[in-house]
Amino acid sequence: MSTLSYLAAEVAESKAKGYGAIGYGLAAIGPGIGVGIVVGKAIEGIARQPELQGTIRTNMFLGIAFTEALALIGLVAGFIF
Repeated sequence: MSTLSYLAAEVAESKAKGYGAIGYGLAAIGPGIGVGIVVGKAIEGIARQPELQGTIRTNMFLGIAFTEALALIGLVAGFIF
């Protein structure tokens, strides 16, 4: 009987790891799209107004940092749940 409970625990643990990986994969999609949009719009802005390159670049990096924070929250949530 202990072997059966051990196998059940192994299966449950492996499923939980798989669900965590799937959850993080889904959580990383949004920030990936967000970073792409932020960088694309920053490049557009720099192309239109090159004199504001420093300001636009600073704001771009801030936007990337905030967007990547969502990916880190998704990673932590995968570990918690």
